[in-house]
Amino acid sequence: MINLNGNIVSNTTVISVENRGHKVGDALFETIKVVHGKILFLEDHYFRLMASMRILRMEIPMNFTLEFLEAEILKTTKANQLDKSSVRVRITIDRGEGGAYLPIDQNINYTIVAQPLETDFYTLTDNATYVVDLFKDYFVAPGLLSTLKTNNKVINVLGSIYANENSLDNCLMLNTNKNVIEALNGNLFLVNGKTIKTPPLTDGCLKGIMRQQLMVILEQSEDYILEEASISPFELQKADELFITNVVIGIQPIYKYRKKAYTSEVSKQLVQLLNAKIRLA
Repeated sequence: MINLNGNIVSNTTVISVENRGHKVGDALFETIKVVHGKILFLEDHYFRLMASMRILRMEIPMNFTLEFLEAEILKTTKANQLDKSSVRVRITIDRGEGGAYLPIDQNINYTIVAQPLETDFYTLTDNATYVVDLFKDYFVAPGLLSTLKTNNKVINVLGSIYANENSLDNCLMLNTNKNVIEALNGNLFLVNGKTIKTPPLTDGCLKGIMRQQLMVILEQSEDYILEEASISPFELQKADELFITNVVIGIQPIYKYRKKAYTSEVSKQLVQLLNAKIRLA
């Protein structure tokens, strides 16, 4: 069952071919983790969603409050009998139907889909062979639009196909300045001694919620120094650790990039700090 504009309907419901999200990619989405009815990082997701809608010049309905969004998410998980489970929720917002590039009006549609997850808290996947490489067929243009979770993710799709064809677990993406900005499905962090580095938003990486959470943890830590700075491909093989973050997996260590093998000690420590933060929230 899915939530379509507040109505719980069958997941076989067909959208119109005139839907603008389907027709021209005029849509954005938010991926959220819900654990036994608790929505993780709800305020951060809500404010990112509102900011993204404003950037895309979408007219935000008056009823789109934080409390409204929370109620709609929980209504969807309950309708799927997942209110006592861990759940991956995707909210998609599009600008309705009609028009070519120019919308006919400013109507907003939203859909909410819930899928079960196996684990409640974040754990490191027991995959010491997680291998990545660079995806160099296409490049991301640095800028504000690249930081949003829009439906225009064709580079991520092509990169995922490339990774699958080459027996890779993931790929790292480059911007047009040839700096490494992120993985196909999350933000990138590089560990070198006590310094942990992540690309700045101005390089075109996604404004990730988990990225934001880890940055707060690192800024409060006396053990590490956080640095927001561009990462060149040459730095990857000099790093002690590389890891990927998003709200569904939490932290995914990279164990191999080309001929370089990495450890995951810092990743393990950060997962513990992340789970502690969630328990206290």
